[in-house]
Amino acid sequence: MATASAWMAERHAEGVTLCSVCAGAFVLAETGLIDDRRATTHWAFAEALAERFPVVDVATHQMVIDDGDIVTAGGILAWTDLGLTLVAKFLGDGVMLATARFLLIDPPRRDQPSYGTFLPKFDHGDAEILAVQHHIHARCAEAQSIAEWSQLAGMTDRTFLRRFAKATGARPTEYLQQVRIMKARNALELTNQSIDQIGWSIGYADPSAFRKIFHRTTGLNPWDYRQRFGISRGKGQPEGGR
Repeated sequence: MATASAWMAERHAEGVTLCSVCAGAFVLAETGLIDDRRATTHWAFAEALAERFPVVDVATHQMVIDDGDIVTAGGILAWTDLGLTLVAKFLGDGVMLATARFLLIDPPRRDQPSYGTFLPKFDHGDAEILAVQHHIHARCAEAQSIAEWSQLAGMTDRTFLRRFAKATGARPTEYLQQVRIMKARNALELTNQSIDQIGWSIGYADPSAFRKIFHRTTGLNPWDYRQRFGISRGKGQPEGGR
């Protein structure tokens, strides 16, 4: 990796625009050229990249980040987004759009959240926190509180909050929300339940609140998410379920 990064640094010094796709951001980060700069990678590698190179501003909500002399792209298939971004950069938007039409692909995508998946940590070694996680996953539709979780873990609220965040990387309320949205995604992808029914089934009595939280988490409203990722593509969806 050191040889590759050294070669890239040499090309950059010659005026070459450097690019990375997916895990290629790790090699790019080895050059030191994205220190204190924004860069993206696949959402599943974001935490590892940030831990290994803490001076890099990892921004995985974006599919492509054009920082002038350096361009980074997200997942492995984001090379199409990167390629079209470079075409637009050097040849203009008109040529880029013509290229996209010829290749039968969409213009460059700008975000990643709708493709990301919640990956809870269970191998952190904290047995008390693990028990709370299992409780949250099993009863995510029920009303839950910090006090209830703290009691289950046998800790004070303050100790519980600190240990939960250390073990999982998230606050308990955020974790619960991620679990609920994960289950909502699955239902939207695999069932024909109405959107309101799905919201109710995971603990959101207010359909409007569910839609807002889902959009904030995924970047899409539930209807658009189902249209993009659902097996049935939303066919037969009751009008009231939108």
